[in-house]
Amino acid sequence: MACVLWLGAVSACAPEFDTSAGLVIHGARLWDGAGAGLSDPMMVHVLDGRIVGLVPSDGIDVGAMAAEAGAREVDATGMYLIPGLINTHGHVGGTWNPDTGVEYGDYAAVELARYARFGVTTVNSLGGDQEASFMLRDASWNTDGPPRARLLVAGPVVTGSTPEEGVAATDAAAAMGPDWIKIRVDDNLGTSAKMSPETYGAVIARAAEHGLRVASHLFYQEDAQGLLRAGTGMVAHSIRDEGVDDETIGLLRETGVCYVPTLTREVSTYAYGERPDFFDDPFLMSDVDSAQVVTVSDPGRQARVKASGAAEAYGRALEIAQANVARLSEAGVPIAFGTDSGPLGRFQGYFEHMEMELMAEAGLTPEQILRSATGVAAACLGRDDIGTIEPGSRADFVILRANPLEDVANLREISGVWVGGVEVEGAGR
Repeated sequence: MACVLWLGAVSACAPEFDTSAGLVIHGARLWDGAGAGLSDPMMVHVLDGRIVGLVPSDGIDVGAMAAEAGAREVDATGMYLIPGLINTHGHVGGTWNPDTGVEYGDYAAVELARYARFGVTTVNSLGGDQEASFMLRDASWNTDGPPRARLLVAGPVVTGSTPEEGVAATDAAAAMGPDWIKIRVDDNLGTSAKMSPETYGAVIARAAEHGLRVASHLFYQEDAQGLLRAGTGMVAHSIRDEGVDDETIGLLRETGVCYVPTLTREVSTYAYGERPDFFDDPFLMSDVDSAQVVTVSDPGRQARVKASGAAEAYGRALEIAQANVARLSEAGVPIAFGTDSGPLGRFQGYFEHMEMELMAEAGLTPEQILRSATGVAAACLGRDDIGTIEPGSRADFVILRANPLEDVANLREISGVWVGGVEVEGAGR
């Protein structure tokens, strides 16, 4: 990694920098999310929520310098610093119940804080977002906002049985000021009608007039091909009915559209036919929405899930999805990390770690998985201020006690999480 002085000036790494304010973290090896390998121990300077400089920390008495200048110092010697994880397909507020007496906005804010404690510092919430989510979105990108995950939103899912209905719904959603338009093109294993190509084509075209991209929920390869030809901006789930063919690979490579696996979405459809093993995982149970655990543990609900043919079908779909993400990654298709976490039983934060482990099981390397959840995810969302550790980037990062490039399970070894240079309370485990 190049030696960079504060405010971007390049030098021979002499310690002639200003620590008169902000935060100085030193001693950690950096993985920058932009393609460089693991660095030597570095010093990171954060000011006003941004990374303003990086220099090697060996041979510098950072503690004394920071203390003299009044900057906060964090000694991360022997640790690893990576960009905060980015979930390109999650949800907030989806399990909110007005009967609890908690306001929707407060509920969603709690979920964003939980995402952050698990190292997920940006979430793209694709559908069902209420007005309060837009307010949380705006606050999350302010430098003085609270240290919880940043938010992007799609607003209500756009539906319509005709092109005219789809266009009207798109106009209504666009008027709310979303970051994306979300549609569903799926028959739910033959139990419902899909949005027609004529309708989704009209939605995609109308969204483009509003300057918005469309994220498309799908299941079948045929629909993925149609949506890609129509101009969708994101394949928001895995193709799960069959192995991807050369035509699909060609379309994804030609368009550059990101493919979002959401492997844990399938897990959630069958895992609760009985008590899942991950309910014994302290990493989950130390920071979990216990009300959801109670709901999915209801014996009657478990019996219905176990007897469901859909559960078995989605279990097979997971195997297809894993094979497809491996093939697409090998073919050079941009894989953007996403989980569809947020609905009942899709535990925010924890399911992101499960997703990475399923991606590793499919054959992706730790570095490929980390890239998908940092630099690649940021690019897919059209953001150049997150996903990397470099001067100018927002100071959203995770410090780990173990090397994540050796095993994605090491991403559980969280020492601390920072959003905008502010430490997230309760993130260290």
